[in-house]
Amino acid sequence: MSVKIRLKRMGAKKKPYYRIVVADINTARDGKSIEEIGHYKPVGEKSIEINAERAKAWLEKGALPTDTVKKLFKENGII
Repeated sequence: MSVKIRLKRMGAKKKPYYRIVVADINTARDGKSIEEIGHYKPVGEKSIEINAERAKAWLEKGALPTDTVKKLFKENGII
């Protein structure tokens, strides 16, 4: 089973809010996820909250972050 750490879009039209989730690569973008490890709000007051312990645990298990999530991890000192 291949697993990715990616963004799941939430929120209203033109007001996106993303959850950082661990999901199987074959599931839809907004489909079922294995675990939610954080959230990211890019519009308005920008906020990022990531559970670093869970993110590192999933990275050790072999989960691959997407490019955007990798950038967020670098900004927060996880990678």
